[in-house]
Amino acid sequence: MSGNAAFAKPPISYVPPVPPDPTAPLDMTTRVTNLQTAIKNYEDGGQQAKTLRDVALAAVIEGLDALAFYVQTVARFSLPLLLASGFQARSNNHAQSKLETPVITSVTNDSPTELDVHVTAVANALNYEVQICIGTADWKTVMFSPQARTITLTGLTTGTVYNVRVRALGGSTGQSDWSMPGSSIVD
Repeated sequence: MSGNAAFAKPPISYVPPVPPDPTAPLDMTTRVTNLQTAIKNYEDGGQQAKTLRDVALAAVIEGLDALAFYVQTVARFSLPLLLASGFQARSNNHAQSKLETPVITSVTNDSPTELDVHVTAVANALNYEVQICIGTADWKTVMFSPQARTITLTGLTTGTVYNVRVRALGGSTGQSDWSMPGSSIVD
Protein backbone atom coordinates (compact mmCIF):
# COMPACT_ATOMS: atom_id res chain seq x y z
CA MET A 1 0.00 0.00 0.00
CA SER A 2 2.94 2.31 0.59
CA GLY A 3 3.15 4.79 -2.27
CA ASN A 4 -0.25 3.80 -3.72
CA ALA A 5 -2.38 6.93 -4.22
CA ALA A 6 -5.58 4.92 -3.77
CA PHE A 7 -4.58 4.13 -0.20
CA ALA A 8 -3.27 7.57 0.81
CA LYS A 9 -4.67 7.69 4.36
CA PRO A 10 -4.31 4.28 6.06
CA PRO A 11 -5.41 4.17 9.70
CA ILE A 12 -1.96 2.91 10.67
CA SER A 13 1.17 4.19 8.99
CA TYR A 14 3.98 1.96 7.82
CA VAL A 15 6.89 3.96 9.15
CA PRO A 16 7.46 5.68 12.48
CA PRO A 17 6.92 9.46 12.54
CA VAL A 18 9.99 11.70 12.44
CA PRO A 19 10.52 13.07 14.99
CA PRO A 20 9.09 10.27 17.17
CA ASP A 21 5.67 11.05 18.63
CA PRO A 22 4.88 9.02 21.76
CA THR A 23 1.20 9.97 21.50
CA ALA A 24 0.81 8.61 17.93
CA PRO A 25 -0.47 5.06 17.45
CA LEU A 26 2.22 2.53 16.73
CA ASP A 27 3.09 2.19 13.05
CA MET A 28 3.29 -1.27 11.46
CA THR A 29 7.09 -1.27 11.20
CA THR A 30 7.42 -0.66 14.95
CA ARG A 31 4.73 -3.26 15.72
CA VAL A 32 6.47 -5.94 13.64
CA THR A 33 9.90 -5.02 15.07
CA ASN A 34 8.49 -5.23 18.61
CA LEU A 35 7.02 -8.65 17.85
CA GLN A 36 10.29 -9.94 16.40
CA THR A 37 12.17 -8.73 19.48
CA ALA A 38 9.56 -10.25 21.81
CA ILE A 39 9.75 -13.60 20.01
CA LYS A 40 13.55 -13.59 20.27
CA ASN A 41 13.39 -12.69 23.98
CA TYR A 42 10.79 -15.41 24.58
CA GLU A 43 13.26 -18.05 23.37
CA ASP A 44 14.98 -17.60 26.73
CA GLY A 45 11.66 -18.30 28.43
CA GLY A 46 9.84 -16.80 31.36
CA GLN A 47 6.31 -15.64 32.01
CA GLN A 48 7.11 -11.96 31.52
CA ALA A 49 8.70 -12.66 28.11
CA LYS A 50 5.63 -14.68 27.11
CA THR A 51 3.33 -11.84 28.15
CA LEU A 52 5.39 -9.30 26.17
CA ARG A 53 5.29 -11.60 23.14
CA ASP A 54 1.52 -11.97 23.40
CA VAL A 55 1.04 -8.19 23.71
CA ALA A 56 3.28 -7.55 20.69
CA LEU A 57 1.42 -10.19 18.67
CA ALA A 58 -1.92 -8.64 19.58
CA ALA A 59 -0.63 -5.23 18.41
CA VAL A 60 0.42 -6.66 15.02
CA ILE A 61 -2.92 -8.44 14.58
CA GLU A 62 -4.80 -5.27 15.54
CA GLY A 63 -2.79 -3.28 12.99
CA LEU A 64 -3.34 -5.82 10.23
CA ASP A 65 -7.07 -5.97 11.01
CA ALA A 66 -7.32 -2.17 10.79
CA LEU A 67 -5.40 -2.09 7.51
CA ALA A 68 -7.45 -4.95 6.04
CA PHE A 69 -10.70 -3.19 6.94
CA TYR A 70 -9.38 0.02 5.36
CA VAL A 71 -8.42 -1.82 2.17
CA GLN A 72 -11.83 -3.50 2.00
CA THR A 73 -13.51 -0.13 2.41
CA VAL A 74 -11.44 1.58 -0.29
CA ALA A 75 -11.24 -1.30 -2.78
CA ARG A 76 -14.85 -2.43 -2.32
CA PHE A 77 -15.55 -4.62 -5.37
CA SER A 78 -12.36 -3.87 -7.32
CA LEU A 79 -10.14 -6.95 -7.24
CA PRO A 80 -7.23 -5.21 -9.04
CA LEU A 81 -7.29 -2.38 -6.48
CA LEU A 82 -7.43 -4.84 -3.60
CA LEU A 83 -4.45 -6.76 -5.02
CA ALA A 84 -2.55 -3.49 -5.54
CA SER A 85 -2.72 -2.98 -1.77
CA GLY A 86 -0.50 -5.99 -1.15
CA PHE A 87 -3.29 -7.95 0.50
CA GLN A 88 -4.41 -11.24 -1.05
CA ALA A 89 -7.98 -11.90 -2.11
CA ARG A 90 -9.69 -14.70 -0.25
CA SER A 91 -13.08 -16.19 -0.83
CA ASN A 92 -15.37 -16.64 2.13
CA ASN A 93 -17.41 -19.21 0.23
CA HIS A 94 -17.07 -22.48 2.11
CA ALA A 95 -20.08 -24.17 0.61
CA GLN A 96 -19.66 -27.84 -0.03
CA SER A 97 -20.04 -28.93 -3.59
CA LYS A 98 -20.98 -32.47 -4.34
CA LEU A 99 -18.82 -34.50 -6.72
CA GLU A 100 -20.38 -35.18 -10.08
CA THR A 101 -21.51 -38.73 -10.71
CA PRO A 102 -19.08 -40.61 -12.95
CA VAL A 103 -20.39 -42.18 -16.15
CA ILE A 104 -19.39 -45.63 -17.35
CA THR A 105 -18.82 -45.13 -21.07
CA SER A 106 -18.16 -48.82 -21.77
CA VAL A 107 -17.30 -52.16 -20.22
CA THR A 108 -15.13 -54.32 -22.46
CA ASN A 109 -13.70 -57.81 -22.24
CA ASP A 110 -10.32 -57.75 -24.02
CA SER A 111 -8.60 -60.46 -21.98
CA PRO A 112 -9.80 -63.69 -20.34
CA THR A 113 -11.00 -63.23 -16.74
CA GLU A 114 -10.76 -59.42 -17.04
CA LEU A 115 -13.07 -56.50 -17.68
CA ASP A 116 -11.98 -52.99 -18.64
CA VAL A 117 -14.32 -50.38 -17.22
CA HIS A 118 -14.07 -47.01 -19.01
CA VAL A 119 -15.23 -44.14 -16.82
CA THR A 120 -15.45 -40.37 -17.25
CA ALA A 121 -13.11 -38.49 -14.91
CA VAL A 122 -14.68 -36.35 -12.20
CA ALA A 123 -13.18 -33.01 -11.12
CA ASN A 124 -11.79 -33.05 -7.55
CA ALA A 125 -12.01 -36.85 -7.31
CA LEU A 126 -9.08 -38.45 -5.52
CA ASN A 127 -10.10 -42.04 -6.12
CA TYR A 128 -12.80 -44.21 -7.66
CA GLU A 129 -14.55 -47.08 -5.92
CA VAL A 130 -15.63 -49.96 -8.18
CA GLN A 131 -18.31 -52.47 -7.21
CA ILE A 132 -19.58 -55.54 -9.03
CA CYS A 133 -22.50 -57.89 -8.67
CA ILE A 134 -23.80 -60.95 -10.45
CA GLY A 135 -27.52 -60.91 -11.23
CA THR A 136 -29.44 -59.47 -8.29
CA ALA A 137 -26.81 -60.30 -5.66
CA ASP A 138 -25.48 -57.61 -3.33
CA TRP A 139 -22.94 -55.15 -4.66
CA LYS A 140 -19.36 -55.90 -3.59
CA THR A 141 -16.44 -53.46 -3.66
CA VAL A 142 -13.63 -55.02 -5.68
CA MET A 143 -11.14 -52.20 -6.03
CA PHE A 144 -10.20 -48.56 -5.63
CA SER A 145 -8.51 -46.82 -8.54
CA PRO A 146 -6.68 -43.48 -8.54
CA GLN A 147 -7.63 -42.90 -12.19
CA ALA A 148 -10.84 -43.24 -14.17
CA ARG A 149 -10.06 -43.59 -17.84
CA THR A 150 -9.67 -47.40 -17.82
CA ILE A 151 -10.07 -49.49 -14.68
CA THR A 152 -9.14 -53.14 -15.18
CA LEU A 153 -10.93 -55.73 -13.04
CA THR A 154 -9.05 -59.03 -12.83
CA GLY A 155 -9.68 -62.52 -11.47
CA LEU A 156 -13.23 -62.77 -12.81
CA THR A 157 -15.00 -65.99 -13.73
CA THR A 158 -15.27 -66.89 -17.41
CA GLY A 159 -18.83 -67.13 -18.76
CA THR A 160 -20.29 -64.86 -16.06
CA VAL A 161 -22.17 -61.60 -16.67
CA TYR A 162 -20.96 -58.91 -14.28
CA ASN A 163 -22.76 -55.67 -13.42
CA VAL A 164 -20.36 -52.86 -12.59
CA ARG A 165 -20.86 -49.47 -10.93
CA VAL A 166 -18.44 -46.73 -9.92
CA ARG A 167 -18.44 -43.71 -7.65
CA ALA A 168 -15.93 -40.90 -7.22
CA LEU A 169 -14.29 -40.34 -3.83
CA GLY A 170 -12.86 -37.09 -2.49
CA GLY A 171 -14.05 -33.52 -2.79
CA SER A 172 -15.74 -31.71 0.07
CA THR A 173 -18.59 -34.19 0.48
CA GLY A 174 -16.50 -37.37 0.42
CA GLN A 175 -18.20 -39.25 -2.41
CA SER A 176 -20.45 -38.97 -5.42
CA ASP A 177 -23.57 -40.93 -6.20
CA TRP A 178 -23.10 -44.32 -7.84
CA SER A 179 -22.95 -44.40 -11.62
CA MET A 180 -25.58 -46.15 -13.67
CA PRO A 181 -24.46 -49.78 -13.88
CA GLY A 182 -22.74 -51.18 -16.91
CA SER A 183 -22.44 -54.88 -17.65
CA SER A 184 -20.48 -57.35 -19.73
CA ILE A 185 -19.84 -61.06 -19.94
CA VAL A 186 -16.36 -62.35 -19.22
CA ASP A 187 -15.13 -64.60 -22.03
